[in-house]
Amino acid sequence: MTEIIQQQTNTDLTHEEIARYSRHLILPDVGMEGQKKLKQAKVLIIGAGGLGSPLAMYLAAAGVGTLGLVDFDEVDKSNLQRQIIHTTDDIGRPKLQSAKDKINAMNPNVEVELHKTALDSSNALGIFDNYDIIVDCTDNFPTRYLTNDAAVFLNKPYVYGSIFRFEGQVTVFNADEDSPCYRCLYERPPPPGLVPSCAVGGVIGVLPGMIGTIQANEVIKLIIGKGEPLSGRLLLLDALDMEFKELKIRKNPDCVVCSDDPEITELIDYDQFCGVGEDVPIFSEDFSITVNELKGWQDSNKDFMILDVREEPETEISKIEGSTLIPKGAIADNLDKIPKDKPVVVHCKTGVRSAKVVNLLKQQGYDNVKNLIGGINGYAKNIDPSLPLY
Repeated sequence: MTEIIQQQTNTDLTHEEIARYSRHLILPDVGMEGQKKLKQAKVLIIGAGGLGSPLAMYLAAAGVGTLGLVDFDEVDKSNLQRQIIHTTDDIGRPKLQSAKDKINAMNPNVEVELHKTALDSSNALGIFDNYDIIVDCTDNFPTRYLTNDAAVFLNKPYVYGSIFRFEGQVTVFNADEDSPCYRCLYERPPPPGLVPSCAVGGVIGVLPGMIGTIQANEVIKLIIGKGEPLSGRLLLLDALDMEFKELKIRKNPDCVVCSDDPEITELIDYDQFCGVGEDVPIFSEDFSITVNELKGWQDSNKDFMILDVREEPETEISKIEGSTLIPKGAIADNLDKIPKDKPVVVHCKTGVRSAKVVNLLKQQGYDNVKNLIGGINGYAKNIDPSLPLY
């Protein structure tokens, strides 16, 4: 394993630190030398959410000297089911400040550097350059490809994790010259809209804790230079059946980024590369309807159909009275249930999935179909507060 942290002779531990890390110090594979390396290390965590929460807390507890956090979001009530670094009192606060407070409350010896920004091609290299290891705790493809490419260009190890529903993945990219990168595994992103986010598909709350702590373990191993990192190995977790599997990953000699003759030598527009925005049609007023307009139709007893394209479990949370459920993935097989002789208002949670369904129906000859702007959450906020937000 390539040594990430070169031990410095002038990095001493105080009596307080020796007491704090005593269980590390008596471990033969850590000891005084390993703990000093942890103190010297600088780790960048991208995302202070589900994965970033346990990762940051365990790295802080382990004594990693400097933790950098990248995020620009605020704490929302829906985060608390899995983002354990935040509490109810933090709702509405910047995630970075909330996370910093918890980290320093746990270990005041840790220096926390905050980067309140959306990571992009203009700032990634400058931010990454100050850290030894980069950890991806995000949930979107543009940031993953950006993180990978910047890490390769700067020769930084990149600890990757992802979660969805009950399934998670962890590996270490770019650990050394023989290590594969993210593009060796996934050269190109999936088509826009094919892989739903956790906000759409859901995630069991404990899963990011399991994957995030595995990421933390990999970071610590890289820092102290012990054990076998998950380089070249993709660890898969099925938490529903509690099964771990491992897939071998080989470095692609023709990789567009990490090969000896790469096609990509500078950061690109990753939103464009991943097709962000291309899958969400922008409609004219003829194919859109506001929640207030929908309420007017309801009050006037207008003859129309409300088509709910969410998944069935979502209807147990909230439902617009009189709506018909046909999940987005089943629309093509159920066109006979959708009338062409009267208006159809399509809705989902926020208006993204329903926009795609409206586009599909337009292609099938539906001329009087409208997307509900803001979805059922917008309807709950502005029309029917008895419906819960989720």
